[in-house]
Amino acid sequence: MELSQRKRKILKFIVESYVATAEPVGSKAIAASEELNLSSATIRNEMAEMTGLGLLEQPHTSAGRIPSPQGYRIYVNELMNEHRLSLEETQRINDALRQRMSKFDELLADAGKLVSEMTSYPVYAAAAPQQVRTIKRYDLIRVDDTTVIAVVMLEDDTAVNRVMRFPQGIDEALVRKLSTVFNASFTLLPPERMDATLVQAAERSLGDESGAVAALAAFAVQAMTHQETHRPYLAGASSILSLPEYRDVDKAQKLMDYLSDESIIRDLPADGEDGVKILIGPENVAEELKDSGVVLASYDMGGGMQGVIGVVGPVRMDYARVAAYLRGIARGMQQAALGGASPAPPQLPAGTEDKGE
Repeated sequence: MELSQRKRKILKFIVESYVATAEPVGSKAIAASEELNLSSATIRNEMAEMTGLGLLEQPHTSAGRIPSPQGYRIYVNELMNEHRLSLEETQRINDALRQRMSKFDELLADAGKLVSEMTSYPVYAAAAPQQVRTIKRYDLIRVDDTTVIAVVMLEDDTAVNRVMRFPQGIDEALVRKLSTVFNASFTLLPPERMDATLVQAAERSLGDESGAVAALAAFAVQAMTHQETHRPYLAGASSILSLPEYRDVDKAQKLMDYLSDESIIRDLPADGEDGVKILIGPENVAEELKDSGVVLASYDMGGGMQGVIGVVGPVRMDYARVAAYLRGIARGMQQAALGGASPAPPQLPAGTEDKGE
């Protein structure tokens, strides 16, 4: 949708005013802006047109306008200035992360609490496997007549090992053949390809009657599919009760119940362009989030795991500020998870405008 520069300026003013006050914005307030320098009549005409385009909504007949979800989308995509973290905000994020890197589960929970305190909105933090990792190499070490140590190297260079015992015995020649066959035919395969047909073919090829092929294939599948999981965390759910959008107790309770369900949190979005994703009102799939805005940031935890931290709030939330907080947190969380140095202050592109918030 192409908008004139005048409409863009008015829409930007309305969004930012409504974010700050939670009150509908009238033409008089816009006309008082020295930056816009427009008459009330002109502003009313433009607002009427934008209402017709579905970018603004009028809660009451005599009230001003508020942005619609479509209006917020244009603001986020085209008009929003990137919020520059202050030195105090950056230092608070980095100090908190440096102090809390001993256990990642604790870091996950504390990061959620930190963002909730900074935004006054509910925050969820979770971690989940990015994808199933395949195996790129097998190494077998015969310890004695009945014992073999199997080591598999996954695509992400993670090594998984297991001590395998064969009471009926296993000789050195079979161990060498197992290594050759598995490195030739069982590498870079997804788990579903390591089926009975492949295992039986390998057993016939090796003349294996000890069950070594089946045991090694089962270990390989488990190594690919078993990944560390972290319990999802929710912080600040009760903070929605202080927001004007959730003064309706039933509405607030419905959202709080939704966010308190750990199985639901695991299914919330966990990806976004440039690590950050913004969902506005009806863009959320869940019915409970149709009247909310969601901002989330994802980051690499290593070991095939992806972390995500997200903020849930009213549609009018300050998306630029919240996105800036989450970028800073995600950057620090990734460095902590990957064992890097202490998080460095987030850097924004040169010339980025500071909104002074």
